[in-house]
Amino acid sequence: MSPRSPSVNEELRRRSRERLLQATVELVDERGYEATTLGDIACRAGSARGLISYYFPGKRQLLQSAVHRLMHHSLQAALDREPVPAGEDAGRERLARAIDAILGLAQERPLLMRTHMAGILTAEGFIQCPEQQRLAFLLRDTVERYGTEDADTDYRLLRALLMGSVVAVLLPGAPMPAARLRAELFQRYGLDWELGTPPSEGPEPPLEGPPPLQDPPPALAPPSAQGPPPVLGPSPVQESLPVQEPPVQDPPPVLGREGAAAEG
Repeated sequence: MSPRSPSVNEELRRRSRERLLQATVELVDERGYEATTLGDIACRAGSARGLISYYFPGKRQLLQSAVHRLMHHSLQAALDREPVPAGEDAGRERLARAIDAILGLAQERPLLMRTHMAGILTAEGFIQCPEQQRLAFLLRDTVERYGTEDADTDYRLLRALLMGSVVAVLLPGAPMPAARLRAELFQRYGLDWELGTPPSEGPEPPLEGPPPLQDPPPALAPPSAQGPPPVLGPSPVQESLPVQEPPVQDPPPVLGREGAAAEG
């Protein structure tokens, strides 16, 4: 029996890795992260337990790669769905499909996507893996076809907006409706509601911003800080009346001795 060629070995390793990733998505989606062991994943994939350590540093890295693979496949399927976007509006249609694909995963697989987002916020952080790089390439290509002038910056912004929307949909105790978030994203990118895969409940109006701030009324200073009271002038009524001066009286006459005697 002749040994296998390098290309055959490479294909076998690729298939083995794919089975592990698929098994991880299935089990975590069914049981949750804590209840899923590496042994369970290897058993579901039909692989040896030690093979996981050969491909992945740990369970958290395995889950991130598995979810990025799922997101990449979901996004690729949405972009390739018939009729394939074409013409001058193709870029906007592709962006709408990308937004709908990621929001759709949050609705269809809430436990898996919530676990994935929680893992990104751990100490290990965002893991660069082949599956993540394929997803990044597809999103960046979508942004380029949309017509951006700075694909690198706008790709990172789109990724952040999509991650934030997924968190908002899955936030325990205070989830946001996916249709509302879709409306906000579509408004930001100038996309018509009918593009992509519109939800059945109809369009959601975008959120209104806070009311404009009004200047507060001027505060009255305390009496001690107001200064002396103003000098009041004559009232308008007083100004309209003629000024009456008192009559001038002659001074009393100077009496001589005879007059003083007569007065006495």
